[in-house]
Amino acid sequence: MPIKVPDDLPAPVSRFYDRVYGEEMPQISSMVISGRGTMRINGITMPVRWRFSHQSGENYRHYIETTWFGFPILRVNEWYLSGVGRLELPFGISEGRQVDQGANLGLWSETLWASSVWLTDPRVAWGELDENTATLTVPYRDKTQTFIVRFEPESGLVRFMESMRYKGEGSQVKTLWINEARAWLPLDGGLQPVDVALTWYDEGTPWAKLRVEEVIYNTDLTEYIK
Repeated sequence: MPIKVPDDLPAPVSRFYDRVYGEEMPQISSMVISGRGTMRINGITMPVRWRFSHQSGENYRHYIETTWFGFPILRVNEWYLSGVGRLELPFGISEGRQVDQGANLGLWSETLWASSVWLTDPRVAWGELDENTATLTVPYRDKTQTFIVRFEPESGLVRFMESMRYKGEGSQVKTLWINEARAWLPLDGGLQPVDVALTWYDEGTPWAKLRVEEVIYNTDLTEYIK
Protein backbone atom coordinates (compact mmCIF):
# COMPACT_ATOMS: atom_id res chain seq x y z
CA MET A 1 0.00 0.00 0.00
CA PRO A 2 1.44 3.44 -0.89
CA ILE A 3 2.35 5.77 1.94
CA LYS A 4 2.57 9.54 2.07
CA VAL A 5 5.89 11.22 1.39
CA PRO A 6 6.85 13.26 4.50
CA ASP A 7 6.40 17.01 4.15
CA ASP A 8 9.33 18.01 6.40
CA LEU A 9 12.23 16.88 4.20
CA PRO A 10 15.23 19.11 3.36
CA ALA A 11 14.50 21.19 0.26
CA PRO A 12 16.61 19.29 -2.32
CA VAL A 13 15.41 15.95 -0.93
CA SER A 14 11.77 17.03 -1.07
CA ARG A 15 12.21 18.13 -4.68
CA PHE A 16 13.75 14.76 -5.55
CA TYR A 17 10.92 12.70 -4.06
CA ASP A 18 8.32 14.92 -5.63
CA ARG A 19 9.89 14.25 -9.03
CA VAL A 20 10.24 10.49 -8.54
CA TYR A 21 7.06 9.65 -6.60
CA GLY A 22 4.82 12.66 -6.14
CA GLU A 23 2.75 12.72 -2.95
CA GLU A 24 2.80 8.95 -2.31
CA MET A 25 5.57 6.36 -2.47
CA PRO A 26 5.59 2.56 -2.48
CA GLN A 27 6.75 0.32 0.33
CA ILE A 28 9.58 -1.79 -1.06
CA SER A 29 10.78 -4.91 0.73
CA SER A 30 13.02 -6.22 -2.05
CA MET A 31 14.25 -5.46 -5.55
CA VAL A 32 16.09 -7.18 -8.38
CA ILE A 33 18.00 -4.96 -10.83
CA SER A 34 19.40 -6.46 -14.04
CA GLY A 35 21.38 -5.06 -16.93
CA ARG A 36 24.55 -4.97 -18.98
CA GLY A 37 27.58 -2.74 -19.23
CA THR A 38 31.36 -2.77 -18.91
CA MET A 39 33.79 -3.23 -16.02
CA ARG A 40 37.53 -2.69 -15.78
CA ILE A 41 39.13 -5.72 -14.13
CA ASN A 42 42.91 -5.78 -13.62
CA GLY A 43 43.23 -2.95 -16.10
CA ILE A 44 41.17 -4.64 -18.83
CA THR A 45 37.70 -3.33 -19.71
CA MET A 46 35.26 -6.11 -20.52
CA PRO A 47 31.53 -6.36 -21.30
CA VAL A 48 29.40 -7.68 -18.44
CA ARG A 49 25.88 -8.74 -17.64
CA TRP A 50 24.78 -8.40 -14.04
CA ARG A 51 21.99 -8.85 -11.51
CA PHE A 52 21.82 -7.12 -8.12
CA SER A 53 19.25 -8.51 -5.67
CA HIS A 54 18.37 -6.72 -2.43
CA GLN A 55 16.36 -7.33 0.69
CA SER A 56 15.83 -3.66 1.45
CA GLY A 57 18.28 -2.17 3.90
CA GLU A 58 19.56 -5.58 5.03
CA ASN A 59 21.15 -7.96 2.53
CA TYR A 60 22.17 -8.26 -1.09
CA ARG A 61 23.57 -10.62 -3.65
CA HIS A 62 25.52 -9.50 -6.73
CA TYR A 63 25.96 -11.87 -9.64
CA ILE A 64 28.16 -10.69 -12.52
CA GLU A 65 29.41 -12.37 -15.67
CA THR A 66 32.10 -10.94 -17.90
CA THR A 67 31.44 -12.01 -21.47
CA TRP A 68 33.11 -12.39 -24.83
CA PHE A 69 30.75 -12.34 -27.82
CA GLY A 70 27.95 -13.22 -25.40
CA PHE A 71 29.69 -16.18 -23.79
CA PRO A 72 30.53 -16.00 -20.05
CA ILE A 73 34.24 -15.91 -19.23
CA LEU A 74 34.47 -14.92 -15.56
CA ARG A 75 31.77 -15.16 -12.91
CA VAL A 76 31.56 -13.09 -9.73
CA ASN A 77 29.35 -13.93 -6.76
CA GLU A 78 29.17 -11.36 -4.00
CA TRP A 79 27.06 -11.49 -0.84
CA TYR A 80 26.36 -9.10 1.99
CA LEU A 81 24.36 -10.98 4.61
CA SER A 82 23.74 -9.88 8.20
CA GLY A 83 26.51 -7.27 7.99
CA VAL A 84 29.17 -9.62 6.59
CA GLY A 85 30.47 -9.38 3.04
CA ARG A 86 32.05 -12.09 0.89
CA LEU A 87 33.30 -11.68 -2.64
CA GLU A 88 33.92 -14.85 -4.65
CA LEU A 89 36.12 -14.20 -7.68
CA PRO A 90 37.67 -16.61 -10.18
CA PHE A 91 41.07 -15.86 -8.64
CA GLY A 92 40.15 -16.00 -4.96
CA ILE A 93 37.83 -15.02 -2.11
CA SER A 94 37.82 -11.57 -0.53
CA GLU A 95 36.36 -10.87 2.90
CA GLY A 96 37.06 -8.99 6.14
CA ARG A 97 36.22 -5.68 7.78
CA GLN A 98 37.23 -3.59 4.76
CA VAL A 99 34.96 -5.66 2.54
CA ASP A 100 32.11 -5.32 5.05
CA GLN A 101 32.54 -1.54 5.20
CA GLY A 102 32.41 -1.20 1.43
CA ALA A 103 29.55 -3.66 1.04
CA ASN A 104 27.33 -1.68 3.38
CA LEU A 105 27.96 1.45 1.32
CA GLY A 106 27.12 -0.58 -1.77
CA LEU A 107 23.88 -1.76 -0.19
CA TRP A 108 22.69 1.75 0.54
CA SER A 109 23.93 3.41 -2.66
CA GLU A 110 22.09 0.82 -4.77
CA THR A 111 18.95 1.65 -2.81
CA LEU A 112 18.74 4.55 -5.27
CA TRP A 113 16.52 2.16 -7.28
CA ALA A 114 14.22 1.86 -4.27
CA SER A 115 14.63 5.33 -2.82
CA SER A 116 11.43 5.17 -0.78
CA VAL A 117 13.42 2.88 1.56
CA TRP A 118 15.57 5.90 2.49
CA LEU A 119 12.38 7.31 4.04
CA THR A 120 10.58 4.22 5.29
CA ASP A 121 13.60 2.85 7.17
CA PRO A 122 13.75 4.75 10.51
CA ARG A 123 17.51 4.22 10.78
CA VAL A 124 18.15 6.50 7.79
CA ALA A 125 18.42 10.29 8.10
CA TRP A 126 18.64 13.14 5.59
CA GLY A 127 20.34 16.47 6.24
CA GLU A 128 20.50 19.58 4.06
CA LEU A 129 23.83 21.13 3.03
CA ASP A 130 22.64 23.61 0.39
CA GLU A 131 19.90 23.95 -2.23
CA ASN A 132 21.30 21.12 -4.35
CA THR A 133 23.21 18.99 -1.83
CA ALA A 134 22.25 16.81 1.13
CA THR A 135 23.74 14.26 3.48
CA LEU A 136 22.35 10.73 3.68
CA THR A 137 23.24 8.90 6.90
CA VAL A 138 22.70 5.13 6.94
CA PRO A 139 23.19 2.41 9.59
CA TYR A 140 26.34 0.32 9.77
CA ARG A 141 26.49 -2.15 12.67
CA ASP A 142 26.39 -0.01 15.83
CA LYS A 143 27.59 3.07 13.92
CA THR A 144 26.60 5.01 10.82
CA GLN A 145 28.00 5.88 7.39
CA THR A 146 27.36 9.08 5.45
CA PHE A 147 26.96 9.91 1.76
CA ILE A 148 27.13 13.34 0.20
CA VAL A 149 24.26 13.39 -2.31
CA ARG A 150 24.35 15.94 -5.13
CA PHE A 151 21.17 16.69 -7.07
CA GLU A 152 20.90 18.12 -10.59
CA PRO A 153 19.77 21.76 -10.22
CA GLU A 154 17.38 21.59 -13.19
CA SER A 155 15.78 18.16 -12.81
CA GLY A 156 16.08 17.75 -9.04
CA LEU A 157 17.20 14.14 -9.54
CA VAL A 158 20.20 12.51 -7.85
CA ARG A 159 23.36 12.88 -9.94
CA PHE A 160 26.20 11.93 -7.56
CA MET A 161 26.50 9.93 -4.34
CA GLU A 162 29.92 10.27 -2.71
CA SER A 163 31.39 8.36 0.22
CA MET A 164 34.72 7.24 1.66
CA ARG A 165 35.21 3.52 1.08
CA TYR A 166 37.93 0.90 1.41
CA LYS A 167 38.83 -0.47 -2.01
CA GLY A 168 38.87 -3.99 -0.65
CA GLU A 169 40.53 -6.54 1.58
CA GLY A 170 43.86 -5.24 2.86
CA SER A 171 43.12 -1.56 2.17
CA GLN A 172 44.51 0.65 4.92
CA VAL A 173 43.02 3.98 3.85
CA LYS A 174 39.65 4.94 2.43
CA THR A 175 39.24 6.37 -1.06
CA LEU A 176 36.53 8.69 -2.36
CA TRP A 177 33.97 6.51 -4.13
CA ILE A 178 31.62 8.21 -6.58
CA ASN A 179 28.31 6.77 -7.79
CA GLU A 180 27.00 8.75 -10.76
CA ALA A 181 23.47 8.52 -12.17
CA ARG A 182 23.99 9.79 -15.69
CA ALA A 183 20.47 9.33 -17.03
CA TRP A 184 16.98 8.79 -15.62
CA LEU A 185 14.12 7.36 -17.69
CA PRO A 186 10.71 5.75 -17.09
CA LEU A 187 11.28 2.01 -16.55
CA ASP A 188 9.05 -0.72 -15.10
CA GLY A 189 6.45 1.71 -13.85
CA GLY A 190 8.66 4.41 -12.38
CA LEU A 191 11.38 6.95 -13.01
CA GLN A 192 14.69 5.09 -12.69
CA PRO A 193 18.42 5.74 -13.07
CA VAL A 194 19.18 3.72 -16.20
CA ASP A 195 22.77 4.75 -16.94
CA VAL A 196 25.19 4.72 -14.00
CA ALA A 197 28.95 4.92 -13.54
CA LEU A 198 31.16 3.97 -10.58
CA THR A 199 34.48 5.75 -10.07
CA TRP A 200 37.33 5.61 -7.60
CA TYR A 201 38.57 9.21 -7.33
CA ASP A 202 42.23 8.23 -7.53
CA GLU A 203 41.65 6.38 -10.81
CA GLY A 204 39.98 9.34 -12.51
CA THR A 205 37.68 7.38 -14.84
CA PRO A 206 34.79 4.99 -14.17
CA TRP A 207 35.77 1.38 -13.53
CA ALA A 208 32.16 0.33 -14.17
CA LYS A 209 29.47 1.64 -16.52
CA LEU A 210 26.11 -0.07 -16.07
CA ARG A 211 22.93 0.09 -18.13
CA VAL A 212 19.75 -0.97 -16.33
CA GLU A 213 17.31 -3.10 -18.34
CA GLU A 214 14.84 -4.31 -15.72
CA VAL A 215 13.80 -3.64 -12.12
CA ILE A 216 11.48 -5.99 -10.20
CA TYR A 217 10.08 -5.16 -6.76
CA ASN A 218 8.70 -7.03 -3.76
CA THR A 219 9.51 -10.59 -4.77
CA ASP A 220 10.55 -13.31 -2.33
CA LEU A 221 14.37 -13.54 -2.31
CA THR A 222 14.74 -15.58 0.87
CA GLU A 223 16.35 -18.58 -0.78
CA TYR A 224 18.02 -16.91 -3.75
CA ILE A 225 19.89 -14.28 -1.80
CA LYS A 226 21.66 -16.98 0.22
